Amino acid sequence: MKLYFSPAACSLSPHIALCEAGLPHTIDKVDLKAKKTATDADYLRINPKGYVPALQFDDGTVLTEGPAIVQWIADQVPEKHLAPPAGTMERYHLIEWLNFIGTELHPSMGGLFKPELPEATRAALIERLGKRLDYVGGQLGTKTWLMGEHFTVADGYLFTVLGWARWVKFDLSKWTGLLAYASRVAARPQVQQAMKAEGLLK
Repeated sequence: MKLYFSPAACSLSPHIALCEAGLPHTIDKVDLKAKKTATDADYLRINPKGYVPALQFDDGTVLTEGPAIVQWIADQVPEKHLAPPAGTMERYHLIEWLNFIGTELHPSMGGLFKPELPEATRAALIERLGKRLDYVGGQLGTKTWLMGEHFTVADGYLFTVLGWARWVKFDLSKWTGLLAYASRVAARPQVQQAMKAEGLLK
């Protein structure tokens, strides 16, 4: 299977999941402006939505949207505990986290990338993001990972979004627990594998 990605974008989350799962895969870098891949394919023919990630299977079918992709990956290797079993309350809490990150953190942090953003809008996004990070920090508490003792696909997604802070000059120093958490995620060999493959680490 092949993951279509853009370096450090939200596609890093399923990339981490693939590495954590140990599933054989290839990657193809997407130029999101030109809608072309590194192998010179028309990306819109692969994913008409035009953004990453997209996971293409060997039969040519494609799955899009990060939260859906990472859950599919996790379900291929249940012994890795990347997601709780389907149908359990723990699984619904994982979905809860994926939705929260996807709707509350991702758009707010991602919105700060826009250079033409009016100052008032930027200030509102920063205030909103701060409140959401207060919540995440409180929920994380002294736990190693969001879901407790097991690293899950939600951790890969949260790590990805937190990583954007340095690019948009959002100061995370207030949230010392989240900084320590991000360091724990970054230290995982599989996370480093994904980041090196995207050119984010030497």
